[in-house]
Amino acid sequence: MSEDDVWRDHLEPAGPGLHRIRRHGDMLVDAMLVGDSDHIHRHGEDKSPNQLVNTACLPGVVGQAWAMADWHFGYGFPIGGVVATDIEAGGVISPGGVGFDINCGVRLCALDLVQSDLKDMKKLGRRLKGRIPAGPSGKGGVDLSPMMMDSILSGGAKAAIEHGWGEDRDLAAMESNGQLETYERNLSERALKRGELSLGTLGSGNHFLELQVVDQIVDQDAARAFGLREGQVTAMIHTGSRGLGHQVCSDHVGALENHYKSRGRNWYAEKWDMVIPDRQLAAAPFHSAEGQAYFEAMQSAGNYAFANRSALTQRLRDTLRAHLGTDGDLEVVYDVCHNIAKVEDHVIHGISCSCCVHRKGATRALGGDHQELSPRFAGIGQPVLVPGDMGTASWVLAGPKSGSNQAFDSSCHGAGRALSRSQARRTIDGVKLQEKLEQQGITVHANTPNVLSEEAPEAYKDVDEVIRLTAEAELARPVARLRPFCVIKG
Repeated sequence: MSEDDVWRDHLEPAGPGLHRIRRHGDMLVDAMLVGDSDHIHRHGEDKSPNQLVNTACLPGVVGQAWAMADWHFGYGFPIGGVVATDIEAGGVISPGGVGFDINCGVRLCALDLVQSDLKDMKKLGRRLKGRIPAGPSGKGGVDLSPMMMDSILSGGAKAAIEHGWGEDRDLAAMESNGQLETYERNLSERALKRGELSLGTLGSGNHFLELQVVDQIVDQDAARAFGLREGQVTAMIHTGSRGLGHQVCSDHVGALENHYKSRGRNWYAEKWDMVIPDRQLAAAPFHSAEGQAYFEAMQSAGNYAFANRSALTQRLRDTLRAHLGTDGDLEVVYDVCHNIAKVEDHVIHGISCSCCVHRKGATRALGGDHQELSPRFAGIGQPVLVPGDMGTASWVLAGPKSGSNQAFDSSCHGAGRALSRSQARRTIDGVKLQEKLEQQGITVHANTPNVLSEEAPEAYKDVDEVIRLTAEAELARPVARLRPFCVIKG
């Protein structure tokens, strides 16, 4: 057995949809995998469970280290990872626990339309492709002056709305009301430069704007609270902080990794007398100058992402008005982050903890009595948005009706990759895939040649299985299934 597979010797069932990797070696806490035996057997070869074990070694880690059902290999942390550290007891913050696309997230919009109301879909698809900038460049984005950029970095979606890129009522339907607190926004010149022209753009890779139809309601009460009904048209936007956020992560990962030197199998930072098992987990004590510098920069990039999704929503409204003469009474159902670290209060083994909760490829799933939620979700739970793949479906889940789940109020964020991008490009014919999707009634407009192969349904886990496992583990419950019919990708 290779060193990367030692975790299997410590694996045990831990309830429906759950397995535990018992604490061993340098682990400070147990690790939890959301998955049944079959799921783990089919997806356990990508080394992400070993990455999860490594995160359980971080200084100050508390509770358990979690991997949601969409777990797959990432930079340092597995994507789907949720790890909390006690910031009043030496707990750290790690950029690898947030990821390079800071506040990559999902926004769901509900329209008062059914699919037959959308006349001339070919023309609408072309209009969306023309008015929703997509692709790796920032071409077509809003040109931000230094003053406007500063307001976006501090004010997030609220600032975007003040500049005309959104509507006031949208804020109540956004995580943290679309604004993360910042005090010192010391972003590099390169980060600011990369953000100058990217606001209001999708980007590439797995980012998208989809028109969807609600094809199944599982929880009528929650669907009613979320403003969803069967046959209704919805729009889902999946994007983040673009090049600005990527540069913020790159800047701080590079600076922190320089503090760590090889020591046997581990990495040691003399400045903080800290040991980690993988240099990609490079971290600083949360209250250190380095930890605070990253946290502030991350918050600023997170605000840029909220503003970006707001600007894209307004471009969607404008496109619908141009095509239909109305925006279809578009309302934001919810907007969630899934690459972020947040300071939250949790009770760990009966003791209150001020925690830095890293969610990398995971979203919050707050209970219906949580003080941060809008009153409309009382007794229902937070909307949890889970994009699937462009050939299958996405899901809306809900957090607990009250109280918390056992994973620091967290849930899955998507289907999760089953094939790497290079594997998908080698094995999937994008042209044939597009023809197949069109036969299924799904039109895809993509700007980057490889994106169809990389984002093919076969490249992802079965989203319905991921939802089933998430529900079995009692992290969130299914509400509605959304089937795509028009997809804009980079």
